[in-house]
Amino acid sequence: VQLQASGGGSVQPGGSLRLSCVASGRTSRYFAVAWFRQAPGREREFVAAIRFDDRNAAYADSVKGRFTVSRDNARNTAYLQMNSLKPEDTADYVCVARDRSSRIIVSALSDPRAYDYWGQGTLVTVSS
Repeated sequence: VQLQASGGGSVQPGGSLRLSCVASGRTSRYFAVAWFRQAPGREREFVAAIRFDDRNAAYADSVKGRFTVSRDNARNTAYLQMNSLKPEDTADYVCVARDRSSRIIVSALSDPRAYDYWGQGTLVTVSS
């Protein structure tokens, strides 16, 4: 599986961005995609994830109510709609995928060890 993330950019606080993650080579109906982010000098952290078969999703507390993860199954694409962006959202956002024959449990969606494929990041900068 190859992943291509896009949609990053610079935006003022309160603004919005939509990230996309296109997957090629997917084989499983139990495909799942997650977004992780890493800011300079900080640890990588989970942002959001979605199961493609039933759209069950998970979010980090820091983004609940502001970010929405979705997917287009036919296009093998996951989206991360980010609203009400804050300076602390500034980071490199990476999409990752799981392509196994078993469905991931919702509680494991935030675990980076659950994913097998990592794409390159797209940079989001929130600044006035």
